[in-house]
Amino acid sequence: MGSVLSKDADDETLAAVRELLPALRARAADAEAQRKVPAESVKELQEAGVLRLLQPRRWGGREAHPTIFYRAVSMVASACASTGWVSSVLGVHPWHIGLFSAEAQDEVWGEDPDTIASSSYAPVGRATPVDGGFRFSGRWSFSSGCDHATWNLLGGLVLGEDGRPTDFRTFLLPISDYRIDDVWDTVGLRGTGSNDIVVEDVFVPEHRTLSFSRTSRCECPGQELNDGPLFRLPYGTVHPYAITAPLIGMAQGAYEAYVGYTRERIRASYVGEKAAEDSFAQVRVAEAASDIDAAWLQLDRNVSEEFELAAAGQPIPLELRLRARRDQVMGSARVIAAVDKLFESAGGKAINNSAPISRYWRDAHAARAHAANDLERTLVMYGKSEFGVQVRDGLF
Repeated sequence: MGSVLSKDADDETLAAVRELLPALRARAADAEAQRKVPAESVKELQEAGVLRLLQPRRWGGREAHPTIFYRAVSMVASACASTGWVSSVLGVHPWHIGLFSAEAQDEVWGEDPDTIASSSYAPVGRATPVDGGFRFSGRWSFSSGCDHATWNLLGGLVLGEDGRPTDFRTFLLPISDYRIDDVWDTVGLRGTGSNDIVVEDVFVPEHRTLSFSRTSRCECPGQELNDGPLFRLPYGTVHPYAITAPLIGMAQGAYEAYVGYTRERIRASYVGEKAAEDSFAQVRVAEAASDIDAAWLQLDRNVSEEFELAAAGQPIPLELRLRARRDQVMGSARVIAAVDKLFESAGGKAINNSAPISRYWRDAHAARAHAANDLERTLVMYGKSEFGVQVRDGLF
């Protein structure tokens, strides 16, 4: 990070997050029941500075090293998975908005630097070019935390005169241009409020769009305004790790719940044997701890190496980008496997809906369904590169 001042600020932010954990943990059941993160939790996260960690300094943000952000949201997810997920998803969007034009950034943050944006990046929208911008329509699912947002980042295809796609862009819309359909009713991550977004033939000016071809090349208009290393990192590292980081936190929360419960648990089916003395449980806890540590250490290594290159003004090589994506999907897989190991060994009471480890298990498997955790397709990209086969996916 460089200066002592920035390290002190990092420590203060993480300390503030740590103080929030008991209250967030106490609200986890309420978040699940309400199907959205309580407004008071979002306010506390804002006051702690979590949602501004990746926001440009010129707009009141911290522009912090991304590993500080990932550590913060992982800690939040260890207390409440849904709150950690939402804090990560909403907290990574200021980074993406920082890549848009100066005019777009001013529209979002000019009057209120605490403005929140949600997203749904799937290219299900359809955009038709018109003078000065696009006519835009679509319906998107999985916009986590949208009830707390007043802007939305939506994926869409630009259609040519023949009706065929010519570009894949992100479209930045204010809440006046879309509506939220409350459809969120799931087995896991119930508290994320990841409802549908509906847009019906609105005009989106050119300056509030950003092509993924520019994003993947790390050549975006916002970099002229925000020239720090944070904004020279690839989307294919920053965003996918915003999915894995809360998963690591969920696994850590499950681990802490399992260890605490197992220390006191008596195995009724084994004549009063203490579960903590079961050698198989001891092996499982060791394996789970190693998997959780491995996922975090690879995240920290990859992101830190990319950040150092960006700080030195050097491009991020394809090999490192692909390694980061490889380790990101493998990290998600490892921590989900760790949660499974613990849940399988937690005993019959673990299947109660009210049991914390049951909630972590449900939430981790719901998080697995995110497109960023598409294990095989991501690993194929890495394998292609190793064998000298061209990698065509533009989002890594």
